[in-house]
Amino acid sequence: MIDLKHYEVWFVTGSQNLYGPETLEQVTFHSQTIASALDDVKAIPVKIVYKPLVTTPEEIYNLALEANSAKNCIGLILWMHTFSPAKMWIGGLQVLQKPFVHLHTQFNRDIPWAEIDMDFMNLNQSAHGDREFGFICSRMRFERKVIVGHWQDENVLARLGTWTRAACGWHDAQTARFARFGDNMREVAVTDGDKVNAQMRLGYSVNGYGVGDLVRYVNEVSDSEIDRLVRDYDEQYVVAAELRSGGDRHPSLRDGARIEMGMRHFLEDGNFQGFTTTFEDLHGLTQLPGLSPQRLMAEGYGFAGEGDWKTMALVRAMKVMSAGLPGGTSFMEDYTYHLNPDGMKVLGAHMLEVCPSIAAGKPSLEIHPLSIGGKDDPVRLVFDSKTGPAVNASIVEMGNRLRMVVNAVDTVGPDAPLPKLPVGRAVWAPQPDLKTAAAAWIYAGGAHHTCFSLDLTAEHLEDFATIANMEFLLIDKATTISGIRKELRWNDLYYHLAQGL
Repeated sequence: MIDLKHYEVWFVTGSQNLYGPETLEQVTFHSQTIASALDDVKAIPVKIVYKPLVTTPEEIYNLALEANSAKNCIGLILWMHTFSPAKMWIGGLQVLQKPFVHLHTQFNRDIPWAEIDMDFMNLNQSAHGDREFGFICSRMRFERKVIVGHWQDENVLARLGTWTRAACGWHDAQTARFARFGDNMREVAVTDGDKVNAQMRLGYSVNGYGVGDLVRYVNEVSDSEIDRLVRDYDEQYVVAAELRSGGDRHPSLRDGARIEMGMRHFLEDGNFQGFTTTFEDLHGLTQLPGLSPQRLMAEGYGFAGEGDWKTMALVRAMKVMSAGLPGGTSFMEDYTYHLNPDGMKVLGAHMLEVCPSIAAGKPSLEIHPLSIGGKDDPVRLVFDSKTGPAVNASIVEMGNRLRMVVNAVDTVGPDAPLPKLPVGRAVWAPQPDLKTAAAAWIYAGGAHHTCFSLDLTAEHLEDFATIANMEFLLIDKATTISGIRKELRWNDLYYHLAQGL
């Protein structure tokens, strides 16, 4: 499982030596107090580490180099307590390879109206010190998040927590390794793409492996390992009678367990964080892997079907970003529509591989025919999703850039039971409505595969896209078709011109 507590975000305060040692001692005390308080905030899932005050170009430059080489440092919170002349920051910012968030705050919440004097004013200068820092960031064209408000305000703390989760996802991607069993689903456009460009832009590497490489691992799984997995299934799921020991389909369950354990060994030996499969390349496997991707996703692995490596990597990033949260995150697909005028909805699912982390109750472990892939009937977990606000996200290549498309949705229960649909599934009402959302998604070129999360918000994903310097397009309650088409045209022009900036 993914644990974010070993990650660190460094709290860095800028000032200058003009004010003398007494003032700088107060600045240091204030900074230590804020950093310590942030480290205790439950909404922030990582360690907040205080770093000594920086007042010279050399200190800033050396801090940036230290951050770059610190394995567990995923980013920095930068704050100018006093005025910190921004030319001092140029060298450090030029070499800094970790993302940063600009916190525009001040130590005191309220102006002490009766006591305020020039000493107080000289000490508490964030109101214009951060503007000086903001100028140099904009002049250097840094994409970054700016959070404004008092450091004890719950909204500020929540937004800091959101950014740290996005920074965790980005940090994980920088060294992530992904495996593709087989290639892309033949003739499909959106799931294909430039893996070299992705590694240059996003950090992670994607490499292909023949299904025979996986089959070798599957064939080496011992009966005792299968026995142990079958016992886990009995404890965690409602296992269909025909799959239980003595049932006439129990051998199929053992085949599914063998595939799962083989996948586990392959992924662990190669230090992979995610994988893809395709039903067009199953040579040597008895059934399309369904149960195994479901269970591996629940433990934090990225996954997508049909060779869709971009969605698989996004699933992994969103799994990291949502670690420790209760809602669940899964590979997903807009499968079919409910177009009743009284309430249009989307039924989301996939052939088999929806993560049980989103399940509303105890999943049922079942076996059913699958009319695609040409293999034995596969075992899979069947369930309805939890309900509540959620997001669907997709990353697509637009030639000269990557684009993230996000739709805010409201997950609801099905209108009636689905006794003949043996898959994990979710039903949602897209914002602002299905007609607008679907049209906007299609205009934007969003993929048919997505990552669906009941834990994350559009802000998490926008923060990730900002860190990645990626185009971000949000479809929500404020979206109109006229507006989204204009935004797409403006973005095309911007990214064309930005190549020369």
